[in-house]
Amino acid sequence: MNRFLDRVKYQTFAASVVAIGFLCAVLSGTRLLRAQTGTPPAPLSDAALIAEFRRVEVASVSDALEQLTGRRMYMTHRMQPIFTTKFAGFARTVQLKKDEGNSDPTALNGMLGAIDQGSTDSVYVMVVEDGADIAGMGGLMGTAMAARGYAGAVIDGGVRDVAYLRKIGFPVYAIGIVPSTSVHHYRFGGSQVPVTCDGVTVNAGDIIVADSDGVVVVPKAKAPEALQLAQQMDFKEHSMYAVIEQMKSIVEAVKKFGRL
Repeated sequence: MNRFLDRVKYQTFAASVVAIGFLCAVLSGTRLLRAQTGTPPAPLSDAALIAEFRRVEVASVSDALEQLTGRRMYMTHRMQPIFTTKFAGFARTVQLKKDEGNSDPTALNGMLGAIDQGSTDSVYVMVVEDGADIAGMGGLMGTAMAARGYAGAVIDGGVRDVAYLRKIGFPVYAIGIVPSTSVHHYRFGGSQVPVTCDGVTVNAGDIIVADSDGVVVVPKAKAPEALQLAQQMDFKEHSMYAVIEQMKSIVEAVKKFGRL
């Protein structure tokens, strides 16, 4: 009797696993088919939009935006992560202006206040005027961002306290690692304003996507279209790997998929 019950339980469990696997396959296939055929996507909530951008490769997002806008929307090779990472979120922009020798204790208050106004899925995007050798942020600011659920930070300037930021796992892209401070050298220039970060215009609310290939800025108005096109590109490229291995020819694979 016990063996019979065990067999029934096993068969029930196995059937459940198969059903779950089938459902996952259907859902995954639906998403891939939509990306492949170009079917207009259903409107996504902000959280769902960010979740989808975290699944696509930044190189595909970059290519998609170049097709859609005719412009370069990626930051240069100077913008480097302090550790390997992947994230996406909505830009909270901050600007620091040079003010050498100032003794104003409130000069940078706005920079700190901007952090406290962010939340889950925010990305702190800071531009430090002529700031390659000035740390725009460090461990204290990174701790505050992490506590508020920020996805990461992108600094057109330097970063410090890197060992601590790595310890707490808070991702930062910057154009340099330096031990300097902005105190007495800079003044808050504004937040949630348009900035040019490493050559790319960033508006508050734009979507920042980053991975091992770099950082790309997605204008909010173009986000659904860019996401769908990037998904199509990912689908083709990921399908090509096995075909290249099988045919031993990248030329034939490119002919077949029309993607490089």
